[in-house]
Order: sequence, then structure tokens, then C-alpha cells
Amino acid sequence: MGSNFIEIAIYQVKPTKVEEFENLLKEVVITQKEQEGLIDLKYVKREYNIDYEQIKEGLPPHKLTKIVKCVKYILIWEFETKEDYGKALQSLYQKYDKQVNRCLIVPHDKLIGERIY
Repeated sequence: MGSNFIEIAIYQVKPTKVEEFENLLKEVVITQKEQEGLIDLKYVKREYNIDYEQIKEGLPPHKLTKIVKCVKYILIWEFETKEDYGKALQSLYQKYDKQVNRCLIVPHDKLIGERIY
């Protein structure tokens, strides 16, 4: 495996800002897909949960029925190099940082590193 560079970001969106955040993502994704060195891009909205008994029984996860504090979204994007990632992140922040942050209850959390598998 090469040394592709990956970011996983976790966004905790205010329940009142979900529609605004999802509409903003439509524009953000277009910008992200234009970035040099991009290999893969995914967003996931957390809508399910699974407990130990379900796992033990081989059952599917169950759909969440209420929002407690926030709606969580996960971004996973992968680049050929960390330099490509740095340039892409700069481009994204210059254009969307304030708009995204207005939708969040706390600043998003980033997990970044080189791919190992």
C-alpha cells in the first residue's frame, strides 16, 4: 500500500441547522471533487445504531428515532499525498469555513494520517 493521505472529519450539526448544512454540502462536494490528487470522497450521515445483542444475533442496525444533541456527519477523503491534502484543505477553508462552523455545536474533529491498508 502506498502512502495515500486520509482525513476523517466528524461534524456535530445543530438540529436546527441540518437542512442548511446538507444544502451547503452540495456546493462543498463540488469544490472537493475538483481538488488535485483526490482519490476518494465520502460523506456519511449517522442514522443508525447497533447494540451488542443485535451484533450477537446477526441482526441489522436500528434506525435512530430522535435527535438528542446533534446530528453527526462523517467526511472521509483520500489524497495521493499530504501536500495535495494541504492544498485542498486550504481551498476549502478559504471558501466555506465560516458557513460550515455556523452549523456546528463544536468545531469538527479531524483524524488524519497515512493509509496503512
